[in-house]
Amino acid sequence: MPLPRFAIIVAGGTGTRMGAGRPKQFLKLQNEPVLLHTLRRFAAPALGVQRLVLVLPADQFDVWQELHAQYAPELQHEVVAGGATRWASVRQGLLQLGEQTEGVVAVHDGVRPLTPLSVIENTYAAAEQHGAAIAAVPPKDSVRGLSATGSYALDRSRLRLVQTPQCFELGLLRRAYQMPELPTFTDDASVVEDLHPIQLVQGDYCNIKITTPDDLLLAEALLRHT
Repeated sequence: MPLPRFAIIVAGGTGTRMGAGRPKQFLKLQNEPVLLHTLRRFAAPALGVQRLVLVLPADQFDVWQELHAQYAPELQHEVVAGGATRWASVRQGLLQLGEQTEGVVAVHDGVRPLTPLSVIENTYAAAEQHGAAIAAVPPKDSVRGLSATGSYALDRSRLRLVQTPQCFELGLLRRAYQMPELPTFTDDASVVEDLHPIQLVQGDYCNIKITTPDDLLLAEALLRHT
C-alpha cells in the first residue's frame, strides 16, 4: 500500500525584494494570489495529498482568510503560524502533523506556483522509495567558484540547482528537525543529509521561485502558454 502523503507549504515572505508593499505570496498572478496557485497544485486529486498545511506569519492570517474566502473557499487546508526562520516555520508545520505516524511529507515554497504535477508526483514517489528526494535541474550557464586570488571554473555537469518540492519520509524529517538549527541549513535537504542520502529528481525550468518583479512577469508569460 502506498504511504499517506502530506504537504507543508511555507509562505513566510514579506515582499521586501519585490517592492510591492505586500507579501509576494499575495500578489496577483493571472488575477489570483500567487499562493493560491501553489496550494491548488498540491490539492490536485491525482496527487492524493491527505493533509495540506500552510505556514504563514501570524500577522498575515487575516489577509489570507479574506483572500481564501474570496477566491477559493472550497480549498481545504490547515493554517499554522511560522517562526522567525524558514527552519522554524517548517518545524511548526511538522508539529501540526503531530498525530500522523507514517507517510511522506513534501515541503514546498509558497511562491513556486508553476510546479508541474509530474515533478510533484515523481518527488513523492522517489521519497517513498528512497526516504528523501528533492527536485533539481542542471545549471544552464557556466559556473565559477570564488577564491582568494580570483575565480575558477566548476564542472556544471556535476552541479544541480535545487528546487522544491523536497519530500521525505515523515519520521526521518522529524528526526532531522529535532537537531538544533545551524547556519548551514539552507533548505530541508541540508537539514536531513547528515542522517540520510538525498535522491535527486528531475525538476523543471518553469518551476521558478517568485522573488522579484521580473519573476512575476515571467510567471505570467509561462502561465499564458500552458
